[in-house]
Amino acid sequence: MSSFEFDLHTHTIASGHGSSSTITDMAKAAANKNLKTLGISDHGPATLGGGRLSYFRNLAYAPRTRLGVNMLYGAEVNILNTSGKLDLDDEVLKKLDYVIASIHSPILKPGTICENTNAYVEAMKNPFVRIIGHCDDVKFPVDYVAIVKAAMEYHVLLEINNSSLSPDGYRGDTRFNDLMILNLCKHFHYPVLLSSDSHGTSHIGDFGYAMELVKLATFPEELILNYSTDSLLRFLQTT
Repeated sequence: MSSFEFDLHTHTIASGHGSSSTITDMAKAAANKNLKTLGISDHGPATLGGGRLSYFRNLAYAPRTRLGVNMLYGAEVNILNTSGKLDLDDEVLKKLDYVIASIHSPILKPGTICENTNAYVEAMKNPFVRIIGHCDDVKFPVDYVAIVKAAMEYHVLLEINNSSLSPDGYRGDTRFNDLMILNLCKHFHYPVLLSSDSHGTSHIGDFGYAMELVKLATFPEELILNYSTDSLLRFLQTT
């Protein structure tokens, strides 16, 4: 089996919780894991203590290589309502390398299956959103057929979030939901993204729980983007 080349969903001290690590700390950990590319995706400003506008604006001037690791700078923005409104404006988003859009409680309270699904689908319509984060949360039930079809229509990746699948994860038992995503993407031959959602350096490049489900679903290796930075960049650059 090939080696993983990158991890895009990671958080530094700028996310305001769960990490005291700087971007350089994160790059060092990625280098130690032999990752070629590291993405930094700190929480948007609606998250308590999350990144401020000035932080995300200044990422455009950050070094593109640190300690031999290629760097991508993004954001994990919050979906604020069922209309898909995000907590960073397009003026900021368009200057980032990628954008993950996620639902977090208590920023958005759980709704019906229709409401939760609509929140994700409307967020996907934003031209700068390329990834939907952890839409496996059992507190936010969704129509996964609609989610996957929308992801295909709007050219958005769905992630299999390793943190969600951790035994001490706070999103509930997400295994069934993640298997739904994997099986539907397998059916439609659509790629997925594995994400550590590491807050700090501890879990960068750790996809162990996600890979257990990948094997259970007999999900094709060629549909996992993490094996190829080139494939990822082509996806991100295609509109």
